[in-house]
Parts: sequence; structure tokens; C-alpha cells
Amino acid sequence: MSAELRALVVYESMFGNTETVAECVAEGLRLDNVEVEVTEVGQAPMTLPEDVDLLVVGAPTHAFSLSRPGTRADAVRQGAPQARQQLGLREWLAAVVPPHRKLAVAAFDTRVAKVRRLPKAAGPRAAKLARRRGFMLLTRPAAFCVDDIKGPLAEQEPEHAVEWGRLLAGITRLHADAVTAMAALKDS
Repeated sequence: MSAELRALVVYESMFGNTETVAECVAEGLRLDNVEVEVTEVGQAPMTLPEDVDLLVVGAPTHAFSLSRPGTRADAVRQGAPQARQQLGLREWLAAVVPPHRKLAVAAFDTRVAKVRRLPKAAGPRAAKLARRRGFMLLTRPAAFCVDDIKGPLAEQEPEHAVEWGRLLAGITRLHADAVTAMAALKDS
């Protein structure tokens, strides 16, 4: 039987849509018995705990990538809360101290539905930055659609996010079991 898994979900959200997706992903992880902590990027730990098995990061797509101070200021001018302007996922990923072992990471983004297949977006950029920091990408980044810049989420997306969370739980469990088996073989 697999040991208890722990996940940390860190999100950046300007209008609340990415936050909703993060909560739904966490729900999917919990349905598969993963202990989950969900936190907004401004409250996320700068040193990741050693007992975390999976880091999930999510952000809205701003100008075909992760937000920057200028794009967050634009979102505030469009009605996003001022407090969400301070720290973005890009800056957090650049500064976070990963654990001593290679930690599995999964990334997602939110984007306007009419441009679902973007050549560049926040999720792939977050995945690339995480890999550069030494994280192991667990799966391709996921995209969740909003009907307009401010939202709301497209109707099917909360359910899609829960299912993606369940998929992540399964892949993480397989990865953890493989790492444990490899360690046992190495010790024998």
C-alpha cells in the first residue's frame, strides 16, 4: 500500500478564476487520499517542506505568459483587487527554495476560451521555470478556460479541474512507488 502523499497547490489569481481551479484540483487530489494545502502565491512558503510529494502551480495567462508587475497592474485597473498585484508565480518560482530531492511539479493556467490553443501561455512557462529550478515535470501543463478576461470559468472547467487533480494523484502515487522500489533495490 502506498504511503500518504502530500501536495502543495500554489496559485496566482487576479479575478478568482485561477483560485477556483486550484481549489477544484485540490478537491480531486483529496478524492484520491492526498493531503493537500492550497495557498495563494503571496502566502506560499519560500522554502518548500521536505515532506511534500507534489507541487502544483497555477496562474492566469497574461500576454501569452506568466504575469509581470505591469500586467498585474493592468488587471487591477480592470477591477482585480489591489492586494493581488504584489507577487506573481513567476517571481515566486524564481525565489522558492526546493527540497533537497527532485520534487514532482505540475502546472496549469487559465486562459480566455476563444484562444484555448495558445502557442505560449502561463502553464507551459511555469513548467519551464520549475524545470530550470530542478523540479521534475510530472505531466504536460493543463489549460482551463474562462469565458472572458474577468471570467467566469467556462461551465465544464471545475469538473475538468477535479478530474485533472485525480489524474495527478494517480501519477504522483505511481512515481512515489517507483522511487520507493528503486531505493529498496539500491539498498539490497
